[in-house]
Amino acid sequence: MLLPGLVSVTFRALSVPEVVALARDCGLRAVEWGGDVHVPLNDLAAARDARQRCADAGLTVSSYGSYYRAGVTEPAEWDAVLATAVELGAPQIRVWAGNTGSATTSGGQRAAVVDAIRAAADASEAAGVRVALEYHPDTLTDTLESAKRLFAEIGHGSVVPYWQPGGAQDVSDAVEEVRALLPALTTAHVFSWGPGGWSDRLALAARDDLWSPVLRELGRDGVDRFVLLEFVADDSPEVFRADAATLLVWLSSAAA
Repeated sequence: MLLPGLVSVTFRALSVPEVVALARDCGLRAVEWGGDVHVPLNDLAAARDARQRCADAGLTVSSYGSYYRAGVTEPAEWDAVLATAVELGAPQIRVWAGNTGSATTSGGQRAAVVDAIRAAADASEAAGVRVALEYHPDTLTDTLESAKRLFAEIGHGSVVPYWQPGGAQDVSDAVEEVRALLPALTTAHVFSWGPGGWSDRLALAARDDLWSPVLRELGRDGVDRFVLLEFVADDSPEVFRADAATLLVWLSSAAA
C-alpha cells in the first residue's frame, strides 16, 4: 500500500502543530520530519513532541530527514542522529551519499562514503532503524548506475533507497529507475518540476504523465511504501492542499 504524506521541510516557516494539522486536514497519513527546523539534531524534546503530535492526529512518522552526509559529516555525529530518530519514532533516517557527483568522486572518496554508510547501518540496525539514501544530484545516487553500484558496495540489508524525479524527468527513465530500485525502495518524494528544477515548481497535476505510471510501479507488489509530497509552488499551503488532493486521486486510481 502506498501511504501519502508530507515532508516537513516543505513548510519550514510553519510550526510543528501547523504541519501536523495541514497533513491531517489534507487526508495524509505520514510526516517526514526535517532535522534543520522542526526536529533539530539532538533536540530530544522536539522529537518527542513531534512524535506525540503525530500520534494524537493519527499520523505515522515516516522518517527523520537528517542532513548527514556520509563520508563528509563527522562519523561521531551519527550517534546524535540516531538518538534523535529513535526518540522521534522514525523507522528510517534519510541521508545523502557524500557531497559530490558520481562522475567527479575519486575512488578514495567513494570508499569513504561506503564505509560511513555501512558503519551507520551497523549502529542503527540494533535500534530497528534503516538508513535511507536519497536519490539526489551531487551525491553517489545521482545516476541509476551509480546508485545500484553503491548499494552493492555497501551490501547491508538495513540500507534502502529513496527515489525522487529530476526536473522535467523523462517518464520511461523514471519508471526504469523505480523498477530497478524495487523491492528495497521505501519512499518516494513526490513533486512536479519543470526543466529549471527546484526553482521551476509546477502544480503536481501538471505531471500526471509521470506520476500515474510511477505510482502504479511503486504499488505493483503491494508492499507498504511512503509517497511524500515535497516543495510546492510559492511554498503555499493552499497549493499544497490542491497537490494533496491530486495525489489522493492518483493513489485511488492506482489501487483500483
